[in-house]
Amino acid sequence: MHEHQDKPHEVQYRFCPRCGHPLASRKLKEHEPERLICRGCDFIFFLDPKVAVGTILPLDGGVVLLKRGIHPGYGRWVFPGGFVDRGEAVEEAAIREAREEANLEIRIGRLLNVYSSPGNPVILLVYVSEVVGGELQARDECLEARVFRLGEIPWEELAFPSTAGALREFLAGLQD
Repeated sequence: MHEHQDKPHEVQYRFCPRCGHPLASRKLKEHEPERLICRGCDFIFFLDPKVAVGTILPLDGGVVLLKRGIHPGYGRWVFPGGFVDRGEAVEEAAIREAREEANLEIRIGRLLNVYSSPGNPVILLVYVSEVVGGELQARDECLEARVFRLGEIPWEELAFPSTAGALREFLAGLQD
């Protein structure tokens, strides 16, 4: 496996996208992290966060989970979701991902929460939404799709800490 797949948060850029000269890591301001600066044209290469969206879909007394067919998290369970494309509305990305991964048409509901963690460039927005059409089926990037009853969620087999955190927060909201 390639290094960038083993450690997806440690992507290294070496050359300026503007002029092709080497980049160097330097601190510009004391209170900010080091930035990549071009040695030729002084271009500042900002490593911006990556926005992802996920959707918890209650269905038939449980929630829809998908077994990932890609890395990271291959063979582990998540709710439908993925990265937001540049210029795409986050709600539209959630609708697209549910259709692409689970063959479901959804209506966006409430924003459950926004999740991020130190050292991880991904910011995850999680919605609780409603299934309004389609038939549950494992599609793009998925090995399996199924509904887990609330007491049967495979906590030890979830792909990411944010998946577990969002599901716990969702379940806590049901008890209120």
